[in-house]
Amino acid sequence: MSDPDQKSQQTTDTVVMVRPARFQRNPQTLSSNAFQARPLELTPAQEQAAALAEFNDLVTALTAAGVTVIDFDDSPEPHTPDAIFPNNWVSFHDDGTVVLYPMEAENRRRERRTDIVETLSNERGFRVNDIVDLTYHEREGRFLEGTGSMVLDRVSRIAYACLSSRTHLDVLAEFGQRLDFDIVAFDAAGRSGRAIYHTNVMMCIGTSFAVVCADAIADAQQREAVLARLGSSGREIVAIRRDQVARFAGNMLELRGADGQALLVMSAQAHRSLETEQLRRLESFARIVTAPIEHIELSAGGGVRCMIAEVFLPTAASR
Repeated sequence: MSDPDQKSQQTTDTVVMVRPARFQRNPQTLSSNAFQARPLELTPAQEQAAALAEFNDLVTALTAAGVTVIDFDDSPEPHTPDAIFPNNWVSFHDDGTVVLYPMEAENRRRERRTDIVETLSNERGFRVNDIVDLTYHEREGRFLEGTGSMVLDRVSRIAYACLSSRTHLDVLAEFGQRLDFDIVAFDAAGRSGRAIYHTNVMMCIGTSFAVVCADAIADAQQREAVLARLGSSGREIVAIRRDQVARFAGNMLELRGADGQALLVMSAQAHRSLETEQLRRLESFARIVTAPIEHIELSAGGGVRCMIAEVFLPTAASR
């Protein structure tokens, strides 16, 4: 479990995941998520079965690597086709803060579950000191979808965010003010020219490295500002291309095993897209853990990192 004495750590060994009950391609997210562009010829029952098998394989891989996975079951009703991606509606911080986020798709707002927060506090030994509820922004059409919209440098307290219909400057500003994070906002686009819907598909910040597709940032001044801030943190930058982003190479997450070993989690598709030299550099920082989740990636347009909500909360024993 996360240790209260390890504040300002970039990584944790404990995560929350939500097991799908009625996983399905979500029509309400198609307009903003280019990663969903390729339809699958599957029935709803087949989509659910494929996603459930891939979910279980990822949980098995994480557990075998020494990560503590606290998994929750989604319920069939109300229908939440994207419940498998909890990092968009909640984040758990090392000062005991829980943040609830405003979501663009109406059917995704049903994913928010107070019982998950209560279970962590009442049954799992974590301490919740404050709940920052940003969901009221939904009434004004402003959104910020958690650690999908933002990639956090937790040590330097910087939130990187590419702007899109799902990532609004006003909500970013409030997040930064409430949690004491500087905001580095920029515009980024994929191969199609469409705005990248979530920052975590083009960027990953680890303890000693940062993976980023700088080519997706067309504005030279913005691009240099992002690279300068990443570089000033002392991290080694590993560049990826837009075609690799399209295969979820940016959608990685560094975690820790129970023994403290650094782990870099990514999908099998992302791993296959990387070149030998990129893999060599990443393996110098962390042991790579992969799982095949192609059905989830193609149908829902989200990857491994999206499926994981990191738990940085202090333990209740630290009172």
